[in-house]
Amino acid sequence: MHESRLANLLGATVLNLSDRMTAAAVAAAGASLSGTAALVVLAEFSGLGGTELGRRIGLSQPASARMLDQLEARGLVERQSRQGRAVAVVLTPEGRAAAKRALEARQEVLVTALHAVPDNAKLEPVLEQLLRGLHDEVREGDLMCRLCDRPGCVANQKICPVGEAGRS
Repeated sequence: MHESRLANLLGATVLNLSDRMTAAAVAAAGASLSGTAALVVLAEFSGLGGTELGRRIGLSQPASARMLDQLEARGLVERQSRQGRAVAVVLTPEGRAAAKRALEARQEVLVTALHAVPDNAKLEPVLEQLLRGLHDEVREGDLMCRLCDRPGCVANQKICPVGEAGRS
């Protein structure tokens, strides 16, 4: 297969899946894309500060603060004072439910797409290798996995390829 055709097929597939996956997750969470990513990250890493949360989802500190203001106004997160000026961001029960809905919607899009490939088990090692290579280029695993179902990635004693690449 010609390399540019393969690259084009990959690009069209990735773009379509990304559009469908993010639209479904955003609609299910009822938040912006960055807000949805924040909810998903906080579901796994409760208590992050706003600056660190922003870094993990690709936002500057001011943009992260604005996004958190919106999520807090909707009752999805709350800020809890820590020592000094530090603030921990945690999900409310409504925020936890929104994160769960977002991950379920994301999963539905991806599982449906995989049904188009009869023997999709062969895709797993290819995707793991691709993710390792992408991590080697961007070196930002948290950002790569901002909408990931992290527990699902390591289910059945599997190793997250992005986490593995980050550790090596």
